[in-house]
Amino acid sequence: MTYENSLSFAQQLDQIDPLRSFRDRFHIPQRNGHDLIYLCGNSLGLQPKTARAALEKELTTWQNLGVEGWFDVTEAAEQPWLGYHATCKEALAQIVGSEPAEVCPMNALTVNLHLLLASFYKPDSPSLGESTPGTKKYKILTIKGDFPSDQYALETQVKLHGYRAADAIIEIAPRPDDGLIHTTDIQLAIAEHVDSLAVIWMSGLNYYTGQVYNMAAIAETARKYRIPIGFDLAHAIGNVPLRLHEWGVDFATWCSYKYLNGGPGAVSGVFVHQKHHDQLLPRLAGWWGYREDKRFDMAPGFLPAPGADGWQVSTPNILALSLHRAAIAITAEAGIVAIRQKSEKLTGFLEFVLSPFHDIQILTPDDPNQRGCQLSLIVRKNGKALFNYLAEQGIIGDWREPDCIRLAPTPLYNTFEEVWRVGEVIGKF
Repeated sequence: MTYENSLSFAQQLDQIDPLRSFRDRFHIPQRNGHDLIYLCGNSLGLQPKTARAALEKELTTWQNLGVEGWFDVTEAAEQPWLGYHATCKEALAQIVGSEPAEVCPMNALTVNLHLLLASFYKPDSPSLGESTPGTKKYKILTIKGDFPSDQYALETQVKLHGYRAADAIIEIAPRPDDGLIHTTDIQLAIAEHVDSLAVIWMSGLNYYTGQVYNMAAIAETARKYRIPIGFDLAHAIGNVPLRLHEWGVDFATWCSYKYLNGGPGAVSGVFVHQKHHDQLLPRLAGWWGYREDKRFDMAPGFLPAPGADGWQVSTPNILALSLHRAAIAITAEAGIVAIRQKSEKLTGFLEFVLSPFHDIQILTPDDPNQRGCQLSLIVRKNGKALFNYLAEQGIIGDWREPDCIRLAPTPLYNTFEEVWRVGEVIGKF
């Protein structure tokens, strides 16, 4: 697409934007009566206008029915709480490219990661004798510099199994020339360490650089070598198209407070591929993962619910699920294809209006196929001052030490005019 750096051009793009009406579905933060330019959906998405009513429905059910809310309904609420989580499955399946039985909203991302690793990270015992050096499978392949919570989870998982993190975790580092990780780097690492790898865990989209990894190609390589692979989709879900079932991904988890707009600390979710549903995989179980038709028998011996539901542990937070359901309904209605089409244009326009500023280096790949909506700007001279100036001018981004400003024009509620104004404001700095 050919861009023009003018207000009229930006307004013209907004006029023909197929998703234009979706902005009105969200509360836009204001200052002094004016909308802020909120480019921080990669950290916390905005509140849907349907959120309050959705929450109040369940509060009314609680108020009027108490415990009977699990089994009965009121005029204000149409869904008993017992099967409430299942009402999110169709939308989630559409968003991540799966079958409904392969997804389940539950817990928080790192909690889910631990639960999934209990099933998919099955290392050989440290005391296991090796007939041939290097044949023990216990290592985890991951991305160097992935989000810290993932790093802590992997570190403590290998320690639980009696290994040292320095020995059991293999990290793929970005290339020094472009600061990115190439698909071939990951594929070669898988092939090199195939005899010792027990599982692969990595982000689908890098939180710092904004780079999208070729999940399909990486999953294909993992499958070729019969190594389980899982993805952290915190920055990918609701941002880029996903086809987890088709790609043969074994497992995944995500958060819902970024591009899914579920609210601070929103309900996470898991994906477990259908090929694992008939296997009695080991897991850390709880009563809500028990077969629903037998759950209240309170019998000994765990019988997992079918599909991803069998990884549930505790009673779900219905109030949080009500916000989650309201939010993902908007994403599903807009459709990830339309969201992606606008995102490529919107982020491309941001890249264009930033191009005159030579003191700003864009770390994110310039190939639209290798990025989502986020651009990570490296500003080595007066970077924090620029970030503070943008905030003073009503432009809300995200600062990451030591010199990175992350801006994420989000297709559901950001406009081309807002993106144009970012360039205008930086030009006055």
